[in-house]
Amino acid sequence: MKKNDLLVILAIVILLSPFFLFSDVYQAYRSLNANHGYALSFLKFAILATFGECIGVRIRTGSYIQQGFGFLPRAMVWGFLGICIKMGFVIFGEGAPCILQTLGVQYPVTHPGDILRQPDFTWLKLASAFSVSFLMNLFFAPVFMTFHKLTDIHISRTGGTLKGFFSSMKFGDYFSSIDWHTMWGFVYKKTIPLFWIPAQTLNFLLPEEWRILFAAFLSVILGVLLAVAGARKEKMVKVTT
Repeated sequence: MKKNDLLVILAIVILLSPFFLFSDVYQAYRSLNANHGYALSFLKFAILATFGECIGVRIRTGSYIQQGFGFLPRAMVWGFLGICIKMGFVIFGEGAPCILQTLGVQYPVTHPGDILRQPDFTWLKLASAFSVSFLMNLFFAPVFMTFHKLTDIHISRTGGTLKGFFSSMKFGDYFSSIDWHTMWGFVYKKTIPLFWIPAQTLNFLLPEEWRILFAAFLSVILGVLLAVAGARKEKMVKVTT
């Protein structure tokens, strides 16, 4: 472990400890989350998901940020995606249980979506959480992932600068440069059913104020897993060659 790793761990402890040590800080977070949900979603993803990408770079290269990485452009993209995820949570969190109701599922609450706000665990709550995760990952996730890939390409091709980021995006060229075999065979076909659907099912069993934060942490975890898998693949290629 390098000195930079220790500094990063120390910074994380300093930033998170007030939420556990001081109840006023936690209550302030809950209040902000309730009254400014979209702004908080922007901040959570801008900070945590971008940090997850930095960890991925650290695993692959040994440093947290490389030239051309584009920390600020990536944070802006993740912030925007955080707002989109918040919207997706509202749409599917309310709508998916209603679909189950149209299929004959009986709910003991006035609005089916309220079952996910109940404090106690029930099998109906689990089924509802799974329906939200399944439909969201079926309809929303592929578009989300593709857009994120396009922005990654744009940031890379414009040198990771803010000026380059705000230049016109050549979507036609970017679409043609995507490795669709990997995008379909791994990102869509494997991460969605094996990681995202189970993880988001668990997420919708949590209290509502923690869902966006947990989703941001999931992005960090997935970034680390992908970085580890990529590093191992590179080592295998070197060994075979």
